[in-house]
Amino acid sequence: MKKFLLAVLVCGAFTACNNSAAEDKKPVGDTTVSYFGDTITADGAIQASQLLAQIAGKDSMQVKLEGTIEEVCQKKGCWMKLQLDSANEMRVKFKDYAFFVPKDAGGKKVIVEGWAYADSLSVEELRHYAEDAGDSKEEIEKITKPEAEYTFMARGVIIRK
Repeated sequence: MKKFLLAVLVCGAFTACNNSAAEDKKPVGDTTVSYFGDTITADGAIQASQLLAQIAGKDSMQVKLEGTIEEVCQKKGCWMKLQLDSANEMRVKFKDYAFFVPKDAGGKKVIVEGWAYADSLSVEELRHYAEDAGDSKEEIEKITKPEAEYTFMARGVIIRK
């Protein structure tokens, strides 16, 4: 009986550690997409390039964006960047640090749903992100001033393969 209970506990632990809710691949037509975080749809998504006009004069807004992933955290996939226009990009983080995206997702089409807002990043945060991105020690040490950036807290992500 003790062996049976031990086996059940071990199986339960492996099941609890399974991250299947974080990624669920489903075919859509002839395209494969991957879902991360909450399962969302593409309905109502605006192009990332339209965000700046939409958010003008607001502190934040709930929105669904479609764009291309420019960069992904190379440590865990715990953030990514989307290009908004030629001069602005936006860091996308994941709600409650509950899911990550593949580190090789750069260049892929993406839909994110959540909150967009302007943020101020400290030198410490900027250096942390530079380290995550794989920047050299010399590049990291060049970061000496806080910066303002647009940030997005995603509750769900769709990556088109």
